[in-house]
Amino acid sequence: MPKNMHYAILEAIQGEMRRDKHLTLLYEYQRPSAGWKGRSIDLEAEFGRPRVQFCAIDEQWIVGAALGMAMTGVPAIAHIPSMATFIPFELMFNHAGKLRHMTGGQAAFPMVLWADMATRAPFQGGQHADAGLESAYARLAGLKVVIPSTPYDAKGLMISAIRDVDPVVFCHYPMPADGPEVPDEPYTVPIGEAAVRTEGDHLTLVGYAPQTAEIARAVEALQKDGIRAEFIDPRTLAPLDGVMPTILASVKKTGRLLTADEGSYSFCNAAEIVARVAEAVPGVRIKRLAFPDAPAPGAPEMIQHMRVDAARIAEAARKLVRAGS
Repeated sequence: MPKNMHYAILEAIQGEMRRDKHLTLLYEYQRPSAGWKGRSIDLEAEFGRPRVQFCAIDEQWIVGAALGMAMTGVPAIAHIPSMATFIPFELMFNHAGKLRHMTGGQAAFPMVLWADMATRAPFQGGQHADAGLESAYARLAGLKVVIPSTPYDAKGLMISAIRDVDPVVFCHYPMPADGPEVPDEPYTVPIGEAAVRTEGDHLTLVGYAPQTAEIARAVEALQKDGIRAEFIDPRTLAPLDGVMPTILASVKKTGRLLTADEGSYSFCNAAEIVARVAEAVPGVRIKRLAFPDAPAPGAPEMIQHMRVDAARIAEAARKLVRAGS
């Protein structure tokens, strides 16, 4: 059994806390511990308080404290749960993303907002199933936003985020424990570098967590139809400068772009990718899939009807390929 996402993230933080005696983690009720194959990680037990600080349920205080620590040169991680993704938004907007620039680079912000993200799961209230909020953070100048879809990427991106001098929003969706094996030793996955998950020449398929699991299944189904889709996982949503060359090179090869996004149709990150491709590749055929602009329902039949799944991705891909044949 490969390492799961949570264990991989904690392993990254554990290694960095051993490397840097000042690195601090602030959390509320989700104790930073996990097990895998008889091994366990418990950051609070290993490093003690105040380096691993259990806090009151006050996400603005947690993020504000982490920002203040980062301003003084103490790298910090603020971990907040999925139902509170937006509570510290004002702090990230007015302070984290701007103060380094407002001080002419004199104030660095080695801070990570480790944000658990909601999924489009049934039997939840709409406020607990509103996926796609990473797009709101991605539009804030001065922030970097990463979104891993495998345990391997989760560990490597977390280490890169901790070592970055800019504030990084680490969007953590619960994803299957698949992909490459996660080494025990530290390594980095560069921020701003996309991953080509599957190579192909009939169309380009772009999507990030949590849609990557559905896209992978769709790619397999398309292969049975003789359609070779090139699947690209951006992994970084902001800045897109390093991601777009990979996507553009693929679209210039295939002439078609299909995006799948778990967020709402309007203003999702896939919409930004579509706009940049349309500007750079004249004549490209484009289709965008996303959740409707409506609150997520609790009934499983309704939410399944609304969300983007492998069958819908595969059908949209077939239509896109046939239209250009």
